[in-house]
Amino acid sequence: MPRRKFPSRPALRSPALLAGLLALGACSQDGPPPEPPLPQEALAAVAADPGVPRERLARAVDDLFAAEGIGETRAVVVMHDGEVVAERYAEGFNAETRFTGWSMSKTVTGLVIGMMVADGRLRLDDPAPVARWQRPGDPRGEITLRHLLQMRSGLRHKEAVEPLYTSDEVRMLFLDGRDDMAAWAEAQPLEHEPGSTFAYSTATSVILADIATDTIAPGADADSRQRAMAEFVEARLAVPLGLRSLVGEYDASGTLVGGSHFWATARDWARLGEFLRHGGSVKGAQIVPRRWIEFMRGENPAAPDYGAQMWLNHPSGSDRTVLFPDQAPETVFAAVGHLGQYLIVSPEQRLTVLRVGKTGHEAQPVLREELGDIFALYPSR
Repeated sequence: MPRRKFPSRPALRSPALLAGLLALGACSQDGPPPEPPLPQEALAAVAADPGVPRERLARAVDDLFAAEGIGETRAVVVMHDGEVVAERYAEGFNAETRFTGWSMSKTVTGLVIGMMVADGRLRLDDPAPVARWQRPGDPRGEITLRHLLQMRSGLRHKEAVEPLYTSDEVRMLFLDGRDDMAAWAEAQPLEHEPGSTFAYSTATSVILADIATDTIAPGADADSRQRAMAEFVEARLAVPLGLRSLVGEYDASGTLVGGSHFWATARDWARLGEFLRHGGSVKGAQIVPRRWIEFMRGENPAAPDYGAQMWLNHPSGSDRTVLFPDQAPETVFAAVGHLGQYLIVSPEQRLTVLRVGKTGHEAQPVLREELGDIFALYPSR
């Protein structure tokens, strides 16, 4: 009887066949495929007990460095219950690197103004003490300090417009306004009635810094103005808060570039966020009145997503999106700077997150989503 022949078994060494079998295996498993292992540096950047599952926080932080389309993250610090629970740096940066805050600097300027209001040197609803606005018949004389702080001065300040060299912050910082930025900003005419219209403006924060400097060094020359303001920031803010790295830049007239040019290490920026989370106090010492922090976080009649020199986690009522109202409590607030600088504070979650880096406008939605994932991990009280 002839032996029956059976079909030969395919060689399992075939790459195509192996790929097919693996695909069939993946289709048959329950749920999504397992997550890839974490890089060692990602897990090492997170404390043993960060208040949430350690690996989940490590993955969320790692995404800020590794996700596609997010730009370049240079440093991340996460603080929970006052402790650093995650801290990571990109190659070339470390805990001693000073990072520019860009528009996170506006929040620092807002704190300086708050101290002067608390001292009785300035009044929130008096006409802003800008000499050129006080001439008879000048409608800018109706602009108050409150209007400036809430970005509703009515001045013709056009931020982030095209072409770039026509944008007011570029002209003021780098072109025709650079030697006396406050004079340039204060010279702009009214475009709207003071108090009526929100217009985010770096020039406005420079006006606030100029007012603060004139208050402590009236009539002084450029060097004296710069020295007086640097000493004020050091004595009243940096030393009490333990922000040893905090330093501002000044223009040729001695005016603090308060809308964009404070520098600090990542940890010191995060400490500033914790100071805000605690309502302006450090270890029980009230450095800035709690009511002033509440004002900075409070309602703005011209913009639901902005307080006073800080952003709020509220829908804007327009196409503007700065934070992530759907991913975190509405009590979240933030200092936000150009190219994706974020100092985000959530009092309900006892959480502060600092991210600095370089992310273009088109990639900001992806960056916000990744930042929101960290806040989604932590429960509210």
